[in-house]
Amino acid sequence: MVLLRTARLVLREFEEGDWPVLHAVESRPEVARYQSFEPRTAEESRAYIVGACEDAAEDPRRTYDLAVVLLAEDRLIGRCGLGITDPALGEGMLWYTLHPAYWGQGYATEAARGLVDFGFRELRLHRIWADCDPANIASWRLLEKLGMRREGHLRENAWIKGEWVDSLIYAVLERDWA
Repeated sequence: MVLLRTARLVLREFEEGDWPVLHAVESRPEVARYQSFEPRTAEESRAYIVGACEDAAEDPRRTYDLAVVLLAEDRLIGRCGLGITDPALGEGMLWYTLHPAYWGQGYATEAARGLVDFGFRELRLHRIWADCDPANIASWRLLEKLGMRREGHLRENAWIKGEWVDSLIYAVLERDWA
């Protein structure tokens, strides 16, 4: 069971009852805009939470998809995750999604920093990477604030929502994080 605290946030395991709040985040078109998913239905949100709870019970665990809770209000405002993409190489992938009411306030950066730190200190990962759409300026700026380096710009590498899209690849190594 993972419980991470930052200055303003708690990152905790999802509970099955969290799905309505996550649905209020991920059913919004502006949230899904740069994601691989369309705005989620209630059923998709419920299934997502069930899957996150199942992933948390795996042994060995490879997915850490955590609820981001605003400490001052005890309010779930989104999620932040780290998936171990290659255990032998010690590599993980980072992701994050927050409710738009909390954008631009540093919460996503704070949550991501907490999870990257967990990945290096507790999971002993060697490299953590993330990808984002080049049009999602806020996302690639967040990754740069974390100290991640832009390693590449992949042209039309993914078919998402009926069109080819580019991806920016960012990564940070454990030795650079320390």
